[in-house]
Amino acid sequence: MSWRTVVISSNAKLDYQMGYLVVRRENAVKIHISEIELLMIESTAVSLTAALLSELTKKKVKVIFCDEKRNPSSELVPYYGCHDTSAKIREQIKWDDFNKKTIWTEVVSEKIRNQARLLKENGKKEAALLDSYINEIEFGDKTNREGHAAKVYFDALFGKQFTRTEDNSINASLNYGYGVILSEFNREIVSNGYITQLGLFHDNVFNQFNLGSDLMEPFRPVIDRKVVNMMPQKFEHDEKMEMLKVLQSEVYIADRKELVSNAIKIYVKSVFDALSDHDVSEIKFYRNEL
Repeated sequence: MSWRTVVISSNAKLDYQMGYLVVRRENAVKIHISEIELLMIESTAVSLTAALLSELTKKKVKVIFCDEKRNPSSELVPYYGCHDTSAKIREQIKWDDFNKKTIWTEVVSEKIRNQARLLKENGKKEAALLDSYINEIEFGDKTNREGHAAKVYFDALFGKQFTRTEDNSINASLNYGYGVILSEFNREIVSNGYITQLGLFHDNVFNQFNLGSDLMEPFRPVIDRKVVNMMPQKFEHDEKMEMLKVLQSEVYIADRKELVSNAIKIYVKSVFDALSDHDVSEIKFYRNEL
């Protein structure tokens, strides 16, 4: 089972050799590809061979490329995730609005529920208001309880002066973490045979990852919890490495303890089962404790 997060943060040449990722600097380091969950190319001074990229794609290793500021800017997404991709895409195109809105209502409710749990953990009285929003959610969240909850939530966590558009270390941490888990969701979507562009709610023609943006919503508080615990005063290499540890933290899902990366796999598959069977009760959400 893959489990390692590999970060390449300085000048190196990466290539493939008999099942191994080879990192060539003054001394070569080999890592078996079967062990790798995520490969983060943090430096723009890294070169990779086509043979390596091909093998990483075959083994479903998520590869994220960073820009000159070392922030995630793109990722490697394979064309074909499983043997019946064509059939899955046809099915995805036929998802009806009622089915999508039913699933989206449940996803949004769970996101707010997890936000309320995090506020309770931190002794914030605003948790009660978020609980009330869950009861007020209408079909498809047409009154945008999600948006109202987000404003209350971030004000409670980081102060009323905080905005998500401000350039600071907290927002940098949140954006970095969200980018990492979005990549995980995109990988699982493709691995299940679907495409990332066609979402349940998000429908931006310029967004290649509408479906990933939808499905990741209940997992955002996983990132938020990490940032609250860190409360970073800066956001540099050490802070980024700390954020990546989120994928190896543990949660409960389907009555057992799993790494967050595995919980994402289980959850995504359950959402697709729910869509196929028109049964929202099939969705498996995570918990921080049983």
